[in-house]
Amino acid sequence: QLQVVESGGGLVQPGGSLRLSCAVSGFTSDYYAIGWFRQAPGKEREGISCYLNNGRTTNYADSVKGRFTISRDNAKNTVYLQMNSLKSEDTAVYYCAFRRSYAYATYCPMLNVYDYWGQGTQVTVSS
Repeated sequence: QLQVVESGGGLVQPGGSLRLSCAVSGFTSDYYAIGWFRQAPGKEREGISCYLNNGRTTNYADSVKGRFTISRDNAKNTVYLQMNSLKSEDTAVYYCAFRRSYAYATYCPMLNVYDYWGQGTQVTVSS
C-alpha cells in the first residue's frame, strides 16, 4: 500500500534551520503532487507549498517565502522541506501529503484533495 512518512522535526532555536523529509513508497505514477502542510495548536491546517510531477514547486505561503524551500530526490522518492531563519510562530506539526493522478502543472492541490497523509512531525522553535 502507498505510505507517506515524515521525519526530521525537533527542537531548534530561533534563527536556526531544519530539513524535513517526506518519503513516499508503494506507488508508480507519472502524474502526482506532494504537499507540505503545518498545523499550530488551535489553528487550522495551513498549506506551505507543493512539488508537482513536472518538477515545479509553487505557491509558497506568504509566511514562509524566502525562508522555506521544497526539493526532491528522485532516486529516493523523497521530498524535502528546507526551513531556514525559523521563528517561534513556525512551531507546528508538519505534514506531508500525496495526491495521485494530478496532471496540473501550475497549481498545488487544495488540502481536501490529497489522497494520502503522513502522521506528522513536530517542529518546535524556542529559545
